[in-house]
Amino acid sequence: EVQLQASGGGLVQAGGSLRLSCAASGITFDDYLIAWFREAPGKDREEVSCISSSDRNARYADSVKGRFTISSDSSKNTVYLQMDSLKPEDTALYSCAAASGEYGSSCAIVAARQYLPYWGRGTLVTVSS
Repeated sequence: EVQLQASGGGLVQAGGSLRLSCAASGITFDDYLIAWFREAPGKDREEVSCISSSDRNARYADSVKGRFTISSDSSKNTVYLQMDSLKPEDTALYSCAAASGEYGSSCAIVAARQYLPYWGRGTLVTVSS
């Protein structure tokens, strides 16, 4: 059974930093993708970033490029999202999602808005002005 656990959210002032973690069990980091999404009140869910075993480079939404960095630690089966220079508009519920095996392991799947079978519960990020 695949399980994802997102953590690290909190309240931070604009300009500050947070690091989110997505701990994954039940998938191998030899064949995976993990993506971060966020959803703010009244807005559609937005892909923030994606990392995979198949792609050379990670994906980032234009709104976070240069400020957020995604990374993985296979020894801990964990993907991190380092968020710097936070803005009030980054306030949202952040969730991680994953795919592997028959579901694919390239972030192209996320770009194509294809089905992601595994989702974790979100962690709330609030950025005050």
